[in-house]
Amino acid sequence: MSDLRHLQGLRPQRPERSGSVISLVHASRVLAEVNPLEDPVRRRMFVYLPPGYENDSQRHYPVLLSLPAYTSSGPAQVAWRNHGENLPQRLDRLIETGGMPPVIVAMPDSFTALGGNQFVDSPAIGNYARHIVEELVPEVDRKFRTIARPEARGIFGKSSGGFGGLHVATRYPGVFGGVACHAGDCGFDRVYLRDFVTCCDELALFDGDCEAFVKAFWRARKPSGRAFHTLMVLCLAASYSPAPGSPLNLELPFDLRTARLREEVWRRWLAFDPVHYNAGQMDALGRLGALWLDAGNRDQYFIHYGTRELAGRLSEAGIAHHHEEFDGTHSGLDWRLDRSLPWLLKRLDSGVG
Repeated sequence: MSDLRHLQGLRPQRPERSGSVISLVHASRVLAEVNPLEDPVRRRMFVYLPPGYENDSQRHYPVLLSLPAYTSSGPAQVAWRNHGENLPQRLDRLIETGGMPPVIVAMPDSFTALGGNQFVDSPAIGNYARHIVEELVPEVDRKFRTIARPEARGIFGKSSGGFGGLHVATRYPGVFGGVACHAGDCGFDRVYLRDFVTCCDELALFDGDCEAFVKAFWRARKPSGRAFHTLMVLCLAASYSPAPGSPLNLELPFDLRTARLREEVWRRWLAFDPVHYNAGQMDALGRLGALWLDAGNRDQYFIHYGTRELAGRLSEAGIAHHHEEFDGTHSGLDWRLDRSLPWLLKRLDSGVG
C-alpha cells in the first residue's frame, strides 16, 4: 500500500463536536389565508441546535432566524456542499473555536412560484412577514429552549434575505433585537432599473402575458439569464406593487411598450426602499440592540451605493450601527457570516454570565 500520510490535512478538519439539525413541518394558517400563487402552505423549517443542547436541560439559548436570498430557501442552507461549508457546519466551527456562543438558528422555507421572496406582506404573493412574526418565531420558542425575548433574538440574511431582515424589523418592531443585512436590496433606483428594459423584451415574447411567461419559465429546459431576471422583477412587483384582480395580481412600474417608468407605481416601490425609510422605520432601527450592514465594493447590482446611503442616514440620525464595505461582489457572501454572526451575538443576550 502506498503511504497516504502526506495527504493528511489537505482539507480542513470538521469540529469534533457538532450540533444537530431538526426538521419541522409547519402548517401555516397565515400563508393559507392569502395564497394567490397556490404555493405550499405546509412548510418545512430546519432548526440548528448547538453542540451539547441535548445534555443540559436547564440551559436556554439565543435564537437567530436565517432568511435566504432570492432563488434560495431553507433546505439549501443545510444541503451538502462540495466546497466550503453549509450553514450548520459554519455554525459548528464558529462555536467550537469560541468565535461565538452556542445559538439556535431557524432556517425557514420561503420559496414561491415567483422564484423567491422579499419577506413582505402582500396580497399578490402572501403575508410572509406576518408568517415569520406570528408563526415561526413563536413555534421555535415553544419547541426549543430559547431565551424568548427580543434582546436574545436576531435575524440575518443576504440579498433579498438581508432586505427581508430590515423590513421585518421595521414593520414589526420589538420582535427582534438585532439584524445583520448582507448586501440587502437598498437604493432601488440603482439596483432595479436596468432590469426593467430586459423584462419588457422578455415579456414581449409572450405578448406581455406575465402568467404565460411564468408557466413557460418553470417548464423551460434551461431558462436564460434574461428570463431569470424577468421572473425576479415579477416577484418584486408582487411584493412592492400588488394589484388584486390584475394578471398575477401585480402592477409593473414601467410601460411594457416603451419601458418608460410609471411614476405612480414606482413610488410604491420606493416606499419599501431602506434609503427612504420614514421616521417610524428609522426609530425601529434605532431600537435595535445590534444592526450590521455590509456590501461588496463591486456588487453586480450596485447595492453598495444604497448601503452607503443608508449608513449615512443612520449616522445622521445618531442610530448605532456597524457598516463595512469589503473587496468583493454580490456572489459568494457566506464568508461574511464569520464576521457578522459573532458580532451580532456579542450584542444579544446569550444567557451566559
